[in-house]
Amino acid sequence: MRIALSALAAGLLFGAGLALSDMINPARVLAFLDVAGQWDPTLAFVMFGAVLASAIGYFASRRLRAPLLEKRFFIPETRQLDGQLIGGATLFGIGWGLVGFCPGPAIAGLVFGLWQPWLFVGAMAVGMLLQRRLAAPRTPMASPLAADA
Repeated sequence: MRIALSALAAGLLFGAGLALSDMINPARVLAFLDVAGQWDPTLAFVMFGAVLASAIGYFASRRLRAPLLEKRFFIPETRQLDGQLIGGATLFGIGWGLVGFCPGPAIAGLVFGLWQPWLFVGAMAVGMLLQRRLAAPRTPMASPLAADA
């Protein structure tokens, strides 16, 4: 129950941050990508905050034996680029550039009742199902700290 409640709290905080920063607005995202026109740098500040929070998390994972609510960290071991990663990143970038949504803001945008996030999330769910059925299994995530435990 503690894990579910902490995940809910983290998701609500993340969604509130996306809404507060207006990152659920596809026009703001598309304006960030429009470097030759009316460029809006707001998303760069949001990205900087995300990278900073992630860096702190990775730094803490090297100092701690385990996270607060799990027995071990789940950090990918592989650093290799493969076709699935490159293909997924390409599809992500194309979709983001075309419609201005990525998964987090689209899911956060569902609460506002507009049809666009619902269409995006539905298409994303279909894509996830297709990927699971058609793609070869990938290497599972493991912790480099697991050997130390």
